[in-house]
Amino acid sequence: MKSGTMKAFKNQSNLLPLIIMLSIALLTLYYYPLPFSPPTETQLPLTSPIHIISYSPPISSSAPSPTSAEEEEASETPCDYSNGKWISDKRGPLYNGTTCATIKDGQNCITHGRPDKGYLYWRWKPSKCHLPRFEPQTFLQLIKNKHLAFVGDSLARNQLESLLCMLATVSIPKLVYTDGEDNKFRRWHFPSHNANISVYWSPFLVQGIEKSSAGPNYNKLYLDHVDERWARNLVQIDLIVLSIGHWFLHPAVYFEVGSVFGCHYCHGLNVSQIGFYPALRKALRTTLYAIIERKGAVDVVLTTFSPLHFEGDWDKAGACPKTEPYREGEREVEGLDAEMRKIEIEEVEVAKRKGKKFKGFRVETLDVTKLSLMRPDGHPGPYMYYFPFANGVQERVQNDCVHWCLPGPVDTWNEIFLENMKKWKNRLRSEE
Repeated sequence: MKSGTMKAFKNQSNLLPLIIMLSIALLTLYYYPLPFSPPTETQLPLTSPIHIISYSPPISSSAPSPTSAEEEEASETPCDYSNGKWISDKRGPLYNGTTCATIKDGQNCITHGRPDKGYLYWRWKPSKCHLPRFEPQTFLQLIKNKHLAFVGDSLARNQLESLLCMLATVSIPKLVYTDGEDNKFRRWHFPSHNANISVYWSPFLVQGIEKSSAGPNYNKLYLDHVDERWARNLVQIDLIVLSIGHWFLHPAVYFEVGSVFGCHYCHGLNVSQIGFYPALRKALRTTLYAIIERKGAVDVVLTTFSPLHFEGDWDKAGACPKTEPYREGEREVEGLDAEMRKIEIEEVEVAKRKGKKFKGFRVETLDVTKLSLMRPDGHPGPYMYYFPFANGVQERVQNDCVHWCLPGPVDTWNEIFLENMKKWKNRLRSEE
């Protein structure tokens, strides 16, 4: 850059080329600031209230800033983050698997020996606008003095842990509450901003009894009763992120108004097979209506269905073998993925209409279905376990082609989440 600048300076009679190049450099620093490295903390045991240890930024290089046309378009029209493509990004993630202590063991692909690292160097490029890099300080400022709750299945937890890792690069949270099997109910506190972030395990959002080895091989869902394990805390929650879908694919019997409503894959029972789509719709409607009626003024985000990427048997090597994203147009959202996403988007629109009479109620979808579909390389696969091939390739090896490596594509979900929160904040300012 220096030699090009000097040459341009010598060959021109004015300073215009130099000014242009300096402007580009400033834009690059604005959109892609250098990583911040907080002081190193000593790692503490699981029972300690401090769960994040230290931050060591990955090797990165500068990346091109958005064009002026992109910036102008983004400022004039709302950005559709759901459509776009994955492009190479040499900067890498904000954190890594050895420096963030809140990563669930099964998603810590780096420390579990995943040999390829290319999946870490991609960023999502929306078709008609720019998606900025995640800004931890901005996010913390937006949740200052608030309680953010992730409610749902293990994908909700996956997204939560991604967010905690990115926020911990500037502010270390304290684990202040834990309960339930496998610590499925947890809360962290950020003293720097007096903010709380919680996770509530609720794979159906409504009341349900999960199948077990000791009981029937199907779930029981009570579609007209919200799950009180999280709903009873609505009064203290300011922002809710909901995530469900995958647990509805399992065999289940559905109840409504005290009687059996139908079932999914319940062979041997004298119950009407209705599939899981009607149950998903009813569960979402019950949940969103309960939030509206009990809380009113609250922000709600529904993360859409995240496709799985199994190729062949789940318990054999190579179940999700891809090491790069799909190219643009190579895969489309269709079938089950499209229907799940459609139901979720439709129910959010229904809730918007119902919630209009409540001042302060807002609900949006965080549409991640397509960008997730395009990342078959982002799953732990066999590296859900520590060095699974240390003793050679076994005949049977479990694979996780549903959840996401951390760091990984799920970090992008939170980049879009932040942009939506910023949009809400700016809209509120304009209404004052």
